[in-house]
Amino acid sequence: MKLTAFTDYALRVLIYLAAQPQRRATIAEIAAVFDVKENHLTKVAHFLGRNGLLHNVRGNGGGLELAREPQAIVVGQVVRLTEGAAMPAQCFGDAPGACRIARQCRLRDALGRAVDAFYAVLDDCTLEDLVHEQPALGVLLRPGRPVARIHVPLP
Repeated sequence: MKLTAFTDYALRVLIYLAAQPQRRATIAEIAAVFDVKENHLTKVAHFLGRNGLLHNVRGNGGGLELAREPQAIVVGQVVRLTEGAAMPAQCFGDAPGACRIARQCRLRDALGRAVDAFYAVLDDCTLEDLVHEQPALGVLLRPGRPVARIHVPLP
């Protein structure tokens, strides 16, 4: 299952804030650290704020901070919130009967079990689990640090 960029960015924002809980961070700072566009993160931060995961503080000294303790933020819940209903195949959509073999196909059931297993793993993981005892993570996410690029040669 491939996550959307929106979910990816939401998880990055939450990890960034959980790795440095003692301070607020700005969208510009987070965008620079992850080398993503600020307007994308603005939408993500607004969404996470509306859904009770972030406190978005405006004005001088403002920024983003977690609205809950990291151990109270379950990764599976965040992914469900940002992804919406799981749609691994067309038969999970509004018109499942559009498939010619829908009545005899076992793929929908197998994919449904796979999605359930995917979320079961994520439901067993909190934001704290992702950053706990990770001092190197704080160093990697330090503002002003150059973005590390990974080059993968094409075959």
